[in-house]
Amino acid sequence: MSQKVIAGITVDVNEEGYMTDPFQWTKEIAMEIAKGEDIELTDMHLAVCEFLRDKQEQDESITIRSVGNSGITDIKGFYKLFPGAPMKKAAKIAGIPKPASCV
Repeated sequence: MSQKVIAGITVDVNEEGYMTDPFQWTKEIAMEIAKGEDIELTDMHLAVCEFLRDKQEQDESITIRSVGNSGITDIKGFYKLFPGAPMKKAAKIAGIPKPASCV
């Protein structure tokens, strides 16, 4: 495990750059990570991040389908919010470990 300064805050990250301590996460950190992914965060992005963080905290499975069934956005909308690799990007921005469903 290593550390990285994001938005002026030193956080613990793994070798892939995912935060290892979700309690270190802030919206400012999310905005900085999103910039690195060429994403400008909106309230919808943050709602998805909060949903993922809640699922992680409850130790529930995090999948694209669960996001699509969240009532926040559908699967197509999720791909638009986080283009390319939506679950990987959303998890990184949300400050949670990469879900097991991601390769």
